[in-house]
Amino acid sequence: MIMYGASGHGKVILEILESNNDTDIQVWDDAVKPDIWEYPVRQPLPPGAEMPGKMVISIGVNATRKKVAIRFQDSVEFGTAIHADAYLSKRAIVGEGTVIMAGVRVNPDVKIGKHCIINTSASIDHDCELEDYVHISPNATLSGNVTVGEGTHIGSGAAVIQGIKIGKWCTIGAGAAVIRDIPDFATAVGCPAKIIKIKQQ
Repeated sequence: MIMYGASGHGKVILEILESNNDTDIQVWDDAVKPDIWEYPVRQPLPPGAEMPGKMVISIGVNATRKKVAIRFQDSVEFGTAIHADAYLSKRAIVGEGTVIMAGVRVNPDVKIGKHCIINTSASIDHDCELEDYVHISPNATLSGNVTVGEGTHIGSGAAVIQGIKIGKWCTIGAGAAVIRDIPDFATAVGCPAKIIKIKQQ
């Protein structure tokens, strides 16, 4: 597996791959960075080169992860990284490039898009749908039938009640309690969550 991004987030993904006994891991980064443990950090091969394996993008920033995915979409097969200590329903669907950390629970009929991050001990309940490039932070909870749009970041410890629709490229603050729908490009914080700004498109 190729792991693109040698950051702290990358360290977590390295251990996910190790938890699944992956013995052939390469770490790539555009910047010159020190090795991660026994894994040397290499410069990426250019798009179009023959790739030595599948890739996961170990970059926490959603917009940057999307740019890298587009850069390599025609030249690499994207894999998934699911920690051995995560629970994933056999009736859930997980898109390519997605990473799922330790302690996560993903319940039946959940649909997770491409290149998402479901971070440590997050809970995704039945019938939720997450579009591409979403990041669900540690200990966040999505109740049943929640929809999350492309590129949205749900902060650590946030809770979203059932049936809520959160738009694309939103930011939900840490510890927020989302009890109403959130429009595209909004930032919402607090308990209950209130919109404090909407980004210009």
